[in-house]
Amino acid sequence: MYILGLNAFHGDSSACILKDGEIIVALEEERIRRIKHWAGFPIEAIKYCLKDAGITIKDIDHVTISRDPSANVLRKIRHTLKNKVSLSAILDRYTNSKKVKSVKAMLAEAFDVPENEIKAEIHNIEHHRSHLASAFFASPFDESAIVSIDGFGDFTSTMIATGKGNQIEVLDAVHFPHSAGIFYTSFTQYLGFPKYGDEYKIMGLAPYGKPLYVDKLKDVLIFKDNGLFELNLNYFTHHKNGVKMSWESGEPDIESIFSSYMVEKFGPARKREDELTQYHKDLAASVQRVCEELIFHILNHLQKRTGLENLCIAGGVAQNSVANGKVLQNTTFKDVYIPSAGHDAGTSMGSALYLYNHVLKQKRAAPVYTAALGSHFTDEEIETYLKSQNVTFKKYSDSELYDQVTDCIINGGVVGWFQGRAEFGPRALGHRSIIADPRRADAKEILNLKIKRRESFRPFAPSILKEAVADYFMNADSVPFMEKVYVIKEEMRAKIPAVTHVDGTGRLQSVDSKTEPKYHALISAFNKKTGVPILLNTSFNENEPIVNTPANALDCFLRTKMDLLVLENYIVSR
Repeated sequence: MYILGLNAFHGDSSACILKDGEIIVALEEERIRRIKHWAGFPIEAIKYCLKDAGITIKDIDHVTISRDPSANVLRKIRHTLKNKVSLSAILDRYTNSKKVKSVKAMLAEAFDVPENEIKAEIHNIEHHRSHLASAFFASPFDESAIVSIDGFGDFTSTMIATGKGNQIEVLDAVHFPHSAGIFYTSFTQYLGFPKYGDEYKIMGLAPYGKPLYVDKLKDVLIFKDNGLFELNLNYFTHHKNGVKMSWESGEPDIESIFSSYMVEKFGPARKREDELTQYHKDLAASVQRVCEELIFHILNHLQKRTGLENLCIAGGVAQNSVANGKVLQNTTFKDVYIPSAGHDAGTSMGSALYLYNHVLKQKRAAPVYTAALGSHFTDEEIETYLKSQNVTFKKYSDSELYDQVTDCIINGGVVGWFQGRAEFGPRALGHRSIIADPRRADAKEILNLKIKRRESFRPFAPSILKEAVADYFMNADSVPFMEKVYVIKEEMRAKIPAVTHVDGTGRLQSVDSKTEPKYHALISAFNKKTGVPILLNTSFNENEPIVNTPANALDCFLRTKMDLLVLENYIVSR
């Protein structure tokens, strides 16, 4: 049985294919289109997934889309009437919902086949149920509490549930207009970061400030006794004007959602070009702290209500890696699983898993511990491309490759590392990574000068051998997808300054030899030469989506000052 899962007509559009319950390929449209957070119908990702699986659209048995326009209809009508929602906002929602209903027609047109020859049944799976499924059905747990927290999807912002076997039971939800995602996004905009998906910048900025405004922010985000929350709507505009989004050329853009009342209470909003003052840093720290406290508030009530010890987390807000690293210390849960794509791209996978497991009641597949589900290229394809570009290159054995790369890194070099399948999700995990020496105090400056050209307050991440995690990090568990931040032991911080954030933390990736043999071998080679089982890892890109193809990688290499480009076992050097 083949299921094509889609996240479409929304930011981070993506596609995946489930074969007899197992995800065999998954890809975000942005990687092909080269536009961050690409929104719309992910036709290029669909084409790649079908080609990779060796099938055609006629072979697909089911198509799932992680959106259900019929969900919460009565709530939508009541809200529209009660709040006198603007006509333009209503028309935007209607137009978008009509697109969802024409999925089969769009597939028929894209693949030039009659619509009646596409046997697949189209299934609309509610947004947050897709999030829940993306975490629980990929987890190792037979029974677990589950939470999904994000901006909005199908008029819902938060959903809590339990999973047992192949079934998910929803316990409660928070609906529009109340949203933790809206809270975080509005202050992201207020602090001068207006682009869709900029919330991670607040997370990076927060350690430079002190949480001095927590009490003030709790007038904005109100914790409720039932373990959920609501917004003080005086601070926002979305409940009357809607959340206006557009995607010219596929790039999503979200209009400002904070009100003049927020400016009245917190002062003038920062413009992008304005200096980042200590007030801005302190406010970022306070926003992050309140977000963390809210997550723990929801989780502790959920654990008490269910009595379960396992937890699965998904949704955009639940991609907050700083909060994720504190969950086990601040709640009564004993174990946690977070997928590689907890954000909206992951709902393509989640919708397919929900149909296969919950609806069709099929047996669950093995747990997912690798994000390597995307594009891949053969040696022949890589060599043919390099020759076509008249680039000088050399192919090495594995041991020679590790020796060349580690020597370059030890000598202050920066390496583009392109291996195997691309990662599904927002993190580079040793398949499409830029790597450097974590021991160099100047590594951040070198990377920002040579390649990244990004804000100086944003940290770089440590990829560490799984077996060495306890030597360097406090209270850390397995972190295969770089989805949690932990405190680095004080005595180790001076050894790895390039990956130690200002607050003494690191967003680690624990590298397992079973799931990541080549990356593990490279770090091991570096460890053998330096005594440090860690490499600095950042995404292979330069203010663009992570590179997807050898052509993307070579282009990024040539327009930056990277020292080596490694495509499988081929090396291109300056």
